[in-house]
Amino acid sequence: MRNQRNLLALTLCFFCLSCSTFNINNPQEEYLPAAALQPFGRYLLNQEQKLELVSSAVHFGFSFEGTECQLFASIPNANGHNYLQYELDGVYQKRIRVAGNAKEPIRITAPTTGKHIVWVYKATEAYTGPILISSITGKKLKPLKNPVKPIIEFIGNSITSGAAADPSEVPCGSGVYHDQHNAYMAYGPRLARTLGLNFVLSSVSGIGVYRNWNSDGPTMPQVYEQVNFQEYNAQLWDFTRFKPQVVSIALGTNDFSGGDGKKTRLPFDSASYVNSYIKFVQQVKSKYPPAQIALLSSPMLNGKNRQTLQNCLTAVKSKIDAAYPTDKPVALYFFQPMRARGCSGHPNVEDHAILAQELVPFFKKLISAN
Repeated sequence: MRNQRNLLALTLCFFCLSCSTFNINNPQEEYLPAAALQPFGRYLLNQEQKLELVSSAVHFGFSFEGTECQLFASIPNANGHNYLQYELDGVYQKRIRVAGNAKEPIRITAPTTGKHIVWVYKATEAYTGPILISSITGKKLKPLKNPVKPIIEFIGNSITSGAAADPSEVPCGSGVYHDQHNAYMAYGPRLARTLGLNFVLSSVSGIGVYRNWNSDGPTMPQVYEQVNFQEYNAQLWDFTRFKPQVVSIALGTNDFSGGDGKKTRLPFDSASYVNSYIKFVQQVKSKYPPAQIALLSSPMLNGKNRQTLQNCLTAVKSKIDAAYPTDKPVALYFFQPMRARGCSGHPNVEDHAILAQELVPFFKKLISAN
């Protein structure tokens, strides 16, 4: 009996020693809740303390040590899907499909041990619905804050969103509309990275100033203040969270659109466009009084429409400058015509690189003057 007790004690001792050794060699992973993250762009922290990524290219950063961490992401629609994309140690990696019925976390792996920096972006836009971040697990996790730099807010439509730009995984004409979204590679984020700036995208596919691609509204002036750019939403965005030095507005492509050819569409109305645009610029100036306003034309318009748009934007500038004589004058930029190579006539990722490079001198001058 004594021998049995000694054997049991010896076995328990060995078991405890084994457990202790396991904990030393495999330290428990840490848990970083979504509430600790510091996102940049439009977002919400819901009642369940999940981070809702709302706008195109809204992003957050964190660091970890080792070779792997896990990101717990989901979407409200169990039958749908959405997309994230990420950088690892300053190098863009890929888009990640987030399925509505996903049970496993997203695993982010690094080729070496040591400390790694990750920035995660929403690849799609607000209308696709939020992507919910619950938590991150890994070793020595730390949330990161965007470095203090000047901010550009890019207001626009599908072009600004990076929509229909990336058919590398899902070919044009197949899947659903947001399968080809790539906000990270859109001209605004590219431009901001080139100039070392922070950025926010406030963009909606198909939207215009006085009318949309195939409808009379709701237009950007009607939804700009809603957190998710949806007219029905009573929750407003808190414009004090970010203070852009420059606000870039690129709206007009959809106002000029002929629609789908089935729904009745009146000819473009220059007066309605200019008057609505003036009111929208005033709306934006009320949110960011010191900001420099920059109006961009459309690379997708050519011929008579291109010239008409430029004339309209010049008229908007003239009216705003006269109404705000002590403010910085409105800046204008007219894109060079482009034969877009993306889906449904949109710029693809290579085209966005051209657009960004074209804009560098213009925005560099504006930022240096502010």
